[in-house]
Amino acid sequence: MGLIFAVHLHLHLFHHVKGPAFDYIGVALAAFASWAGLPGPGESLLVAAGIFAAKHKLDIAPLLVVAWAGATAGGIVGWMFGRIAGRSVLTAPGPLRSLRLDAVDKGEEAFKRLEWVAILLTPSWVAGIYRSGKVVYNVVNAVSAVAWTLAIGIGAYYVGPVLLEFINDFGTAGAVVAIALVVLGVSTAVVRRWRAAAKRQAGREAGTEAGREAA
Repeated sequence: MGLIFAVHLHLHLFHHVKGPAFDYIGVALAAFASWAGLPGPGESLLVAAGIFAAKHKLDIAPLLVVAWAGATAGGIVGWMFGRIAGRSVLTAPGPLRSLRLDAVDKGEEAFKRLEWVAILLTPSWVAGIYRSGKVVYNVVNAVSAVAWTLAIGIGAYYVGPVLLEFINDFGTAGAVVAIALVVLGVSTAVVRRWRAAAKRQAGREAGTEAGREAA
């Protein structure tokens, strides 16, 4: 039954859509590598594919499906690797073994406090090392893969062509200036927040010191 479903899915995705099948397979493999914890161009390739879909060279629906499937499968493989071999690798005899053992123990305590958040914020193999449960991991992995796929794929589908038109209209120099302005704005906001935090910290320390002197 599963084989029949897989055949029908393959026929639907790759024989009634725009673009060659290997484009979709490439996106799936890149997503798989990224979510398994391997260095791979998962995000950048999905962005490029989303832009191609906006240009009517690929179909967005099957593109999102294969990207999600690759990401979900990669997350499962990374998690399984962490469960099977990750802890052994981290605790193997060698330099700084005592520190590594301590880090694993403390990390496990922190991971279990809010497991689903930790799964979202760490590579898949980390969840395997800390023995994340099958149900909670697979649910969070699948849902986060959906969010990743839609955010990047749909974002590139709608925003990518606009960015390309901007670059074509104003040239690379204009794009660089626009990016520099964005970076400058973000940096200014960060510096302001840092200064405000430093002032608050200085005020608290001054208050503490005054209290000590009064005592």
